[in-house]
Amino acid sequence: MGAVILALQVFILPVFSQQPVTVRVMMQALEAQQWQPLKANFEAQNPDIKLDIVAGPNDTNLVEDLYTSAFLLGDSPYDLIYLDIAWVPKFAAAQWLAPLEQYVSAAQLDDFLAGDVAGGRYDGQLYRMPFRSDAGMLYYRTDLLAAAGYDPPATFDQLLDISQALQESGAVQWGYVWQGKQYEGIAAMFVEVLAGHGAFWIDPDSLEVGLDAPEAIAALEFLRATIQNDISPPGVTTYAEEETRRLFQSGDVAFLRNWPYVFALAADSDLAGQFAIKPMVHAPGEKSGACQGGWGFGISATSRHPEATWRVIEYLSSTEAQRDYILETGYVPSRIELFNDPEIVAKYSHYPDLLAVVQNSTLRPPIAQYAQASDILQRFLSTALTDQLTPTAALEAAAQETRALLGRAG
Repeated sequence: MGAVILALQVFILPVFSQQPVTVRVMMQALEAQQWQPLKANFEAQNPDIKLDIVAGPNDTNLVEDLYTSAFLLGDSPYDLIYLDIAWVPKFAAAQWLAPLEQYVSAAQLDDFLAGDVAGGRYDGQLYRMPFRSDAGMLYYRTDLLAAAGYDPPATFDQLLDISQALQESGAVQWGYVWQGKQYEGIAAMFVEVLAGHGAFWIDPDSLEVGLDAPEAIAALEFLRATIQNDISPPGVTTYAEEETRRLFQSGDVAFLRNWPYVFALAADSDLAGQFAIKPMVHAPGEKSGACQGGWGFGISATSRHPEATWRVIEYLSSTEAQRDYILETGYVPSRIELFNDPEIVAKYSHYPDLLAVVQNSTLRPPIAQYAQASDILQRFLSTALTDQLTPTAALEAAAQETRALLGRAG
C-alpha cells in the first residue's frame, strides 16, 4: 500500500502543482471584450498563468464602487486592479495597492509619458503602471478658419474673437462647446482652464488651495463669458462629452474641448478632413494645460499572487501589447515611441500631433480626498455657470469648503 501511495504522489502531485495561477481583474464590459486578444496572447506565452477578466458595468463610477466595496469587505478577489488615473490617490491612501518600485526601474518608466507616470504616484511611491493615456484638447474647424483667414487660436481671447466672427458671418451657430454638466468632466475641463490662466486648484504637497486667487476667478469668468456672449449654447451647462461631440460633428460648432476618442468618430463623419487638434488655449504669457486622464494597472495589496500579477502587467504595458491594442481600438498609447510608430501612424495619422497635446498634461490634485474636493468644485462651478452666484462668490465658497475638507483630514 505504501508503494501505491508513493506512486500516486510521484505522478499526481506534479499535475496539481502545475495548475496555472489565476490572476483576476475587473473592468468595464466593453473593454473586457476588447481585451480578449490580449488575454489569448498572454496566456499562450505564459501557460502557467490564467487571466480571469470579470466584466463590470460600463459606467466607470460603478466599477470604482465595486472595487471599493470589494476592498472594504476584506481581501479583494481581484489581483490586478485596472485603475482610472483619478482613483490612484484614494486607493493608495487606503493601502489597497502594493507599491511597484521593486518591479520597474526609473529608466524603464522614462519610456512612458511623464504625466501618465506622475499620475500613478502617491506620496512619493509608484502604485500604477500606465496602459492607455488620455488628455483634453481643442478641436477646431480647419476649413472655416482657412476660409476666414484665421490661424488656430493660441489664447482665450483669440478663441472668443474668432468664435464671434464666425458666428456673425453665419459660418456656424455656436463658437465653442465644452463639458459644463455637474460631474467629474467639468472638474477635468476646469483643470485645463485653470492651468491656462496660471492658476491651480490644490497643491498636493502643501495642500494650499488656489481657487479664490484672481487667476482662478478669471478662468471661471472666461467660461461664463462664453455663455453670456452666446458663444456657447445655454444648454452647455448640461453637456457631457457625447453631447458636445455630437454638436461639433453636426457642423454647427467651430471649436470643441474634448478627449482623443472624438477624432476617429469625427473622421468617420461628414467632418472628415475639415478639422484638426491642438493643445488648449491659454492666457498671454501662460502655458497650455491638458487634463491628464487614462488607465493603468495596480497590484492589490491583498493579492496572493503579486509576482504573477506583475507578469501580467509587464506584458500588457509592453510595446508589442500596446501597439496591438491601439491598432485594434484607437485608444491613446502611454508609451512615447508609439505615437510615431509607422504602423500606428499609417492607421491614425494624427498621432504625432496628439503627442504634442498629451505632453502638456496637467494632473488633477493627487490627494486622498480628491473625490470630495471634486464634488465641492463641481457644485460651485455649476452655481456660477447658471447665474446663481458670481464667479468670485462661487470660488471663494468652494475654496472655503475645500480648506475645511483638507483641514479636517489633517
